[in-house]
Formats: sequence, structure tokens, C-alpha cells
Amino acid sequence: MELNQIYAPIVDDLSKIEDSIKKVGQVDFKWLAQLLEQSLGVGGKRIRPALTLLSGHFFNYRLEYLIHMATAIELMHTATLVHDDAIDKSFTRRGKETIYKVWGTEAAILLGDYLFAKAGVEVSDTQNVRAIRLFSQTLMTISRGELNQAKNSYILNQTREDYIQRIYGKTASLFCLSTESGGILSEAPEGAIQTLRQYGNDLGLAFQIVDDILDFIGTEKELGKPAGSDLTQGTFTLPAMLLNERYPQDNPIKRLFLDRSKKENIQQAIEQIRNSNIVEECYRIAGEYRDSACRALKELPTDPAAEALKNLADFVVTRRN
Repeated sequence: MELNQIYAPIVDDLSKIEDSIKKVGQVDFKWLAQLLEQSLGVGGKRIRPALTLLSGHFFNYRLEYLIHMATAIELMHTATLVHDDAIDKSFTRRGKETIYKVWGTEAAILLGDYLFAKAGVEVSDTQNVRAIRLFSQTLMTISRGELNQAKNSYILNQTREDYIQRIYGKTASLFCLSTESGGILSEAPEGAIQTLRQYGNDLGLAFQIVDDILDFIGTEKELGKPAGSDLTQGTFTLPAMLLNERYPQDNPIKRLFLDRSKKENIQQAIEQIRNSNIVEECYRIAGEYRDSACRALKELPTDPAAEALKNLADFVVTRRN
């Protein structure tokens, strides 16, 4: 099922969030306007804003506040990508040149800071202290997660538990923010808020696992960046972890992490993973998190949003970019 079909219950309101995001780029400083257009105009699936709207659909659907929250979350997400590209020295994102590539590290860091600040302004307009606090806590979690990833780059002795903790900080925490804040702003009962958070957590973990799979099996056209980008940064993802577990004595991941200059090991790792059942095993694990997310939905009231969230979970584990 295509995203436009999944988003049917919120399609009109999602367009209002697009308008809100476009307004962020309307500034009277020409260079800043160019930076904002480059970062905010690259499109995307808008999964996180959609999650906020859908999660707010079950109870008191207060659109004005949900739009502010969803806009803040998308701005936060964009800011993290801008910063990530500068840290990783990435030249492309979604098939377009990054802020880092065009304007350099300083501009990328400052633009990310600007977007974080603007996101803070947006979330304050929800007038909900719990939502504002949750937003700030999530930003801390993401920052801690990025520090954790940087500290553990090119390190092989990481467990699957370490991996899950890392991708929670990197990705799933923002999914949790999206769904939990939707429940908070719709005045949902506490049990429903926690159910929505659980759905967001499991969906976010599934999303990142699939991202890590695609880094090995996707094409540059599909990914908008070269395949094997995670390995280039020394990031030990689930497919690489499984390959290392199967061949602990010698494998291209181990050789790369011991000698980063041997870039030919990246292509060898890609080929070895593609020609094994490791991809299938990783998809199975992602599917388990998808199934767990969908089970949580059974605890929520009957609403078209529930079917949309179920279909979105299916989309996450079958997408190609």
C-alpha cells in the first residue's frame, strides 16, 4: 500500500503541516533562506508528523496543537540529519547534495542549531508542559545516542542489546515522541498514551533495522547515498553483526574495522551479506518488532487511524528507501 493511501484519514491535515514547514523557510536573511530551502525542501515520507496526527485521532483531536507538535518533530528530525551529514562528512542525502557538501561544516552545524531552536518555538505553542518536557528529553536521548554511536565506531565487541539500545536513541526515541505526544495532546488516558508510546518504540526499531538492511542491499538511486555508508563510518549494524557472528575468525567487517584504509572490504561485506540469508534473518527480526507494534494497537479504541497505523507498520518493513 502506498503512503498516500495510508495517510487517507489525515491527508488534509498533513498538507497543513507541509504549509507550516514551508513557512519556516520564509525568512528575510537570503543565505539562511537558501540553507532552509535546501534542507527542508528535499521531501521525505513525513512519517513522524503523520504518526503524531494519527496518534491524536483516537480521542480529542485538537488539530491546532497537533500541527505545532508535528512541525516541531519534523524540524527536529531535519536538524539531526543536517548535523549527521556534517559529522559523517556525507555528500548526498535523498539524492541531493547535503548542506555540508555545499556550504561546509560550520553552516551545517549552525543551521541544525537554528532548526532545533525553531522546533522549540513550535513545541512551546502546544501550551502543554508535558509535551514540551518530552520534546526536550527526546533531544537529549538522540544526542546521547549519537555520542554512543561515535564512541563505538569501528568496535566489534558490541552485543545485540547494545545495538537495540543504540538504535532506540538514534531513531526509535523520535518515533516514541511522535506517538506519545499525539496521545498527550489529544487528552488520551494514561494507558492509551503508554500504548501509543510502545507502538512508536517498536515501529521505530523496525524502521531502523530495515534502514540498516537497505544500506547493504539498496542501490545508490534508491537510498539517495552510496550503499555501505554505515560501514564507511564504522557503524556496526545488525547485518554486519550477524556476519561477524557467523565468521568470527575472519570476515571483511573485521578486516575493515582493524584497518580502515582497506576500503575494498566494504564491497566484499556487501556482496557476502547479499549472498547469504542474513538479510532474511534481519527482516525476520524487523518483522517481529512490526508485529509487536501492531499488537499494541488492539488496546486502542476503534478508529480509522488504527488501520492506518497498522498499514504504516507494514509499509515500514517493505519499503526500499
